Amino acid sequence: MNTVKVILGTMTGLVLGVAVGILFAPKKGSATRKEIMDKGEDYVDELKLKLNEFSDSISEKIEATQNNDKVIAKKTK
Repeated sequence: MNTVKVILGTMTGLVLGVAVGILFAPKKGSATRKEIMDKGEDYVDELKLKLNEFSDSISEKIEATQNNDKVIAKKTK
């Protein structure tokens, strides 16, 4: 199956599901929008935290590799 068709179908289903969910939501639109914005901000904050952790992890590994290279270079001299 074509990957583009799968992605397009998934995105279409997602958009339709969100639209139906908002139409039949028991809360006012303004309350729902605020809740969506709050959740979105929470997800962005969580994503930033995970990206920072990942970046720190990569930086530590690069630093360790550089230190190992220096040790190996000294031993070979």
